[in-house]
Amino acid sequence: MPRILITGCSSGFGQATAKRFLDEGWEVIATMRTPNANGLPASDRLRILALDVTLPASIDAALAEASPLDALVNNAGVGMLNVLEGADVDKARELFETNVLGTMAMTRAVMPAMRQRRNGVIVNISSSVTLRPLPALSIYSASKAAVNAFTQSLALEAAEFGIRVRLVLPGSAPETSFGQNAVARMGMDVPEAYGPFVQAYLRSLQGATEKTSALNVANAVWRAVTDVDAPMMLPAGPDAETLFREEVRSAA
Repeated sequence: MPRILITGCSSGFGQATAKRFLDEGWEVIATMRTPNANGLPASDRLRILALDVTLPASIDAALAEASPLDALVNNAGVGMLNVLEGADVDKARELFETNVLGTMAMTRAVMPAMRQRRNGVIVNISSSVTLRPLPALSIYSASKAAVNAFTQSLALEAAEFGIRVRLVLPGSAPETSFGQNAVARMGMDVPEAYGPFVQAYLRSLQGATEKTSALNVANAVWRAVTDVDAPMMLPAGPDAETLFREEVRSAA
């Protein structure tokens, strides 16, 4: 049976994606920094492994147990909601270590085996914030824009060896704990001068009628992995799809 490894499965998109592939009969390797089965169904086709994508030894150990893989989903990521002046540079560096370099490191680690077998799929989870400039998201958006550029270029290299590489761009998903985790990990010390501006932006987010669910993302990942004709970029969620359509029209 086919086997997939998904990073960042402790909650949200990663967890929903793991469930979707289990439902479809796949063997699923669900990874997270601190292994925890909460939220994941009991299954003899599920393995939960410790994995920190910023640590080479952790990547090597996880892949030694999980290989060979038919698909990799780079979902592990860190969020940050703050204006540039309010962001700590060390926190920005930590964010890039996870979102960008962690994605690159995981991809680089699985490529040799996929290349030798001339088969495999790599899906990188980006964000719809890359489709349009948004306030208080400059650092996070920059990290995901880097993932986009990396993925699109890598896809050309990987295609030479029968490996498909795709991007999934989720919208805003308030039902998940991503935002809360981001604030807990990265802080949100907004400079006083920017306070009213940021608060107005947060109110606009809360009033949005179109939102993304974790299931929307899981379905987009499923298509990216299983549909050989899936486009390079797949928006996930009604808000992401609206943004994507608007950007395509404006570029035409």
